Amino acid sequence: MAAPSSHISVRKIDAVTRIDFTDRNILDELNIHQIGEELLKCVESEFRPKVVVVFGNVEHMSSAAYGTFMKFNERVKSRDGQMRLCEMRPRVHEGFVITKLTRLFSIHDTYDAAVESFK
Repeated sequence: MAAPSSHISVRKIDAVTRIDFTDRNILDELNIHQIGEELLKCVESEFRPKVVVVFGNVEHMSSAAYGTFMKFNERVKSRDGQMRLCEMRPRVHEGFVITKLTRLFSIHDTYDAAVESFK
């Protein structure tokens, strides 16, 4: 049986972990669970991680996915780290606004602006 394909692409750029989604739609519960596990692996061995999650490829996201990002944010904070979100399409950003998660997350228009906000 083949291993499940990754739903994210992770790159380390200087001291920042950049995470891009390979899926356009984050809707399926099994995929959301797998994404959550993949996200947690990104920071499990890091102390004070600086993480930027890039949503440029994401067109649709289910409400269950927001909970995954909340858990990931808690894990990053528990490691004394910081997380930024960026490049959201209007529909995805609207979901963060409706759920009032814009109060919890630092959301930026571009990847560069997100990285700059760490300084």
